[in-house]
Amino acid sequence: MPTKLNMNSTMINLPKYPTYKHSGEAWLGEIPEHWMAVSLVSLMELKSDKNHPDFEVLSVYREYGVIQKDSRDDNHNATSLDKTNYKAVAPGDLVVNKMKAWQGSMGVSSFKGIVSPAYITCKITSKNIYSEYLHRLLRCNSYIGEYNRISYGVRVGQWDMHYEDFKRVTVLVPPLPEQTAIATFLDRKTALIDQAIGIKDKQIDLLKERRQILIHKAVTRGLNPDVKLKDSGVEWIGEIPEGWEVKKIKQLGKIINGYAFNSNEFKDEGVRVMKIANIQTMKTDWSDESFIDEKYYYQLPQFRVNKNDLVFALTRPIISTGIKATIIEDDFKILLNQRNAVLKPLENLNKKWIYFIILDSLFVQSFEREIDITGQQPNISTNSIGNIKIPFPAIKEQNIISEFIETITSKIATAISLKEQEIEKLKEYKASLINSAVTGKIKVN
Repeated sequence: MPTKLNMNSTMINLPKYPTYKHSGEAWLGEIPEHWMAVSLVSLMELKSDKNHPDFEVLSVYREYGVIQKDSRDDNHNATSLDKTNYKAVAPGDLVVNKMKAWQGSMGVSSFKGIVSPAYITCKITSKNIYSEYLHRLLRCNSYIGEYNRISYGVRVGQWDMHYEDFKRVTVLVPPLPEQTAIATFLDRKTALIDQAIGIKDKQIDLLKERRQILIHKAVTRGLNPDVKLKDSGVEWIGEIPEGWEVKKIKQLGKIINGYAFNSNEFKDEGVRVMKIANIQTMKTDWSDESFIDEKYYYQLPQFRVNKNDLVFALTRPIISTGIKATIIEDDFKILLNQRNAVLKPLENLNKKWIYFIILDSLFVQSFEREIDITGQQPNISTNSIGNIKIPFPAIKEQNIISEFIETITSKIATAISLKEQEIEKLKEYKASLINSAVTGKIKVN
């Protein structure tokens, strides 16, 4: 039986230390009086042991610290063919991704291996430091804030932290038994928090699975469980009600390719240009904004994108991870850029009908099979999109089913959002608990 996690009481019930002193650093504030505050360089030495190309390649993650690179499939950083310049790491060594230290991307390694030559590697030499405590300390929120201060660069994603600055960072050193107690306490408590997060992640997966089942059943069978069915002749659709048809998407409206605007003419204001980066699955993302002179809106009316239009991304890596299409909900003026297409639906079509079909996971699989991955960039033609077959009931039934799906999926989306908010609160609580324990704000017995 899992231990119940009580976020509200854990830190409240933990006492503070009886007396405190100033750490000497404004960003650390007061620390327990018997703790030491020393420079990082007094605990370790810089290490640069190379020419071990046969060692296992390791990576540094913000969330986990040092891990085996092959243990995850979301690490897309390419390993060099020539690994002779990679730096050797032994268990107990500190490894820092100096370009992402401001995110907390560092940790004490539990593995033997090699890491990128761009990383900082250090051997812990002090006998007064417990590596598990140091691992938690250097990755906590207070320290990440300090790495932000001492990192440099024009762009946030390319900030660099120099070792000469890093080695002068103040490190808090409690007596060894306290370091061990803090590390053990945090291992136990964070395991409970991670378990709670894992349960909520599974609940979200179940909600998404439930949404997919409801959508597929509604768009292929309708809402009448007693309706007579017939074979649609399309694998992903299966059986459909007798009164329904199967139509190709191109029969439901006109598919228009975007216009090849000259990016040199893009401006900071004017008519918005919809690019592939703006089209995400079932939503638009305007964080990457481009505008063009308003004259084009009147010169090129056939490339206008209006509210309720269905837009597809056609090419480049944006579709390599699956379908990218959305129903436009914005009222402002938009022109469609090249490598995208817009479907201008017929009058007897509920635009939400296609929207919900696109949400069907089996439709997505059908769409993905049409993507050409033989070239340098994955792409799909408007002709291929137009030839995809979908179930098509009468407009009255489209309206009823669409309204039903909209209601159900809205409720599920709300439930998912609440679970995601609970997960964020758990993560915030975990970070706060770690920070309070390793900096002496709470006393761990």
